[in-house]
Amino acid sequence: MQIDLILLAVQLQVPGCTMGTAMTARPDDQSGHRDGRVDRIRRRLIFALLGPYCILMTVSAIVGFSPADPSRPATAIIVLIAAGVALPLFMAWLARSIIRDTEALDDERHEMSELYGRAREDALVDGLTGLGNHRAFQDELTRQLEIAKRQATPLSLLLVDVDDLKSVNDTTGHVGGDRLLVAVGRVAAIVLRRGDRAFRVGGDEFAILLPNSDVDMGLTVARRILASALGGGDPSNQVDPFSVSIGVSAFPIPSTESSYLYRNADAALYWCKRHGRTAVVAFDPGRHGAASDDRSVAELSAAVGTILATRALRPVYQPIFSMTTGLPIGYEGLVRPTNGAPFSDASSLFAAAETADRTVELDLACLEIVAAGVRLPDTDAYISVNLSPRTLESNLFHPGELKAIFHRNGISLDRVVLELTEREQVEDIEQLRKNVEACRRAGMRLAADDVGAGNAGLRLLSDIHFDIVKIDLSLVQGGMMHDPSHGVLRALQELATRWKASIVAEGVETAAQLAVVRSLGISSGQGYLLGRPGDSMDIGGIDLVALEASGEADSLLGLDRSANPFTIEPEIAIPS
Repeated sequence: MQIDLILLAVQLQVPGCTMGTAMTARPDDQSGHRDGRVDRIRRRLIFALLGPYCILMTVSAIVGFSPADPSRPATAIIVLIAAGVALPLFMAWLARSIIRDTEALDDERHEMSELYGRAREDALVDGLTGLGNHRAFQDELTRQLEIAKRQATPLSLLLVDVDDLKSVNDTTGHVGGDRLLVAVGRVAAIVLRRGDRAFRVGGDEFAILLPNSDVDMGLTVARRILASALGGGDPSNQVDPFSVSIGVSAFPIPSTESSYLYRNADAALYWCKRHGRTAVVAFDPGRHGAASDDRSVAELSAAVGTILATRALRPVYQPIFSMTTGLPIGYEGLVRPTNGAPFSDASSLFAAAETADRTVELDLACLEIVAAGVRLPDTDAYISVNLSPRTLESNLFHPGELKAIFHRNGISLDRVVLELTEREQVEDIEQLRKNVEACRRAGMRLAADDVGAGNAGLRLLSDIHFDIVKIDLSLVQGGMMHDPSHGVLRALQELATRWKASIVAEGVETAAQLAVVRSLGISSGQGYLLGRPGDSMDIGGIDLVALEASGEADSLLGLDRSANPFTIEPEIAIPS
């Protein structure tokens, strides 16, 4: 009877409890699991209280009804009745208090768990597009790579960059730019399969993971995305046609190491953006270089900062010769990292600076170092320095700072040529044109560098007047031996004639290339055959006829140095 009273009291005090059963399960599994746990606590608490109670009542009955004292039974009965009623009520109250506190604590834990889940979900989702964000991409990339290695299946990665988003923001406002980014997310939803995942990993950059897909499948999907973008995106909610650049790589081919998958796709995207954009490019180790730098963006930025702080660069100067007289008419100032620097070569240094968004700082530091080592001869020779369009179009760049660098080093501005590389895509042509005109008014000349490397520089050639046009070494070394490339060179010559500009052929490394350059009437050239980069600017003339004759001698000896256009010729003694 007492046990029934205790259980009944507990059931009355704790709503929803039925004897020997759990509380009614809630819809979600977590709530059901929580309720079951509370119910177990309730049962254990009841039995924990019943044990001492039963022992107490048994002892009281034995003592109260002991034959040693016949006068006690009445008193014992009163005590037992009072204890039988009061103790169950007290125990029920105590059990209810403990269970209520337990349920409150468990509810708080459940609420915290839900809040954590929602916060984690929000932290992994891009609020604008609804796609996963950069953190979600990193988590999923790691997971998919583990699956690919464990199951020996391919994994493709697409890096998608929205072209000219800044122009869209400038013309239509950020609302228009946001609509464009949302349209990219819709394109991904239409094109991708159920198991594929898309992420927005940066302002205008997206990443797409394609499990069980090799590089060919990645290219197919990438082309569909590009075609959809050029058509205005989702047909049900179209925007103005837009373009994207896409870099593709895959594991295990061509990215044999999983750690290089992202870096290789990024290298392909970078090459695509520098060569005209609006294209799909698969990673090619021969064209884009093998990934060898595992450092994060923060580590690359710190390494560039070390170079800037310690000035761990030395200047070298490569002569530019007249193809008529063989005399040096100018010198291109270059930099090389010193021994022990965080980068082994200038290419990796500038690539890291662009990745870390420190191109302007590095450009100006290199100009200072090159200018400090200039010792121009008493001729009309000029000093040519490289400057990225990224620097000239940046709000951080001021033409006055550039002029001050040359004035501090005693270099007359009319002997300075600024080389703008054609490999860089210009984002803000108006700002670049403004800064270029300021430099021109100060007396500096302009050279279009790497012409022929891709489509990106065609806009520069049409928008900016150049004093010098430098033909990319790939055109000189690879294509100049073929008639179709002669037509390109003649077109560039006609353009230069209209501008009253001169042409420089870069990368002249064989006598055969020198002969073609001279036969086409190109006025000047540079390359390892003519003169290597060095510390000195005190260089005499070269015998062009003798250099050409060395090629004829090779032909008579059966040697074909033009078969490998990247062969570096041995040093040639220059007559005094």
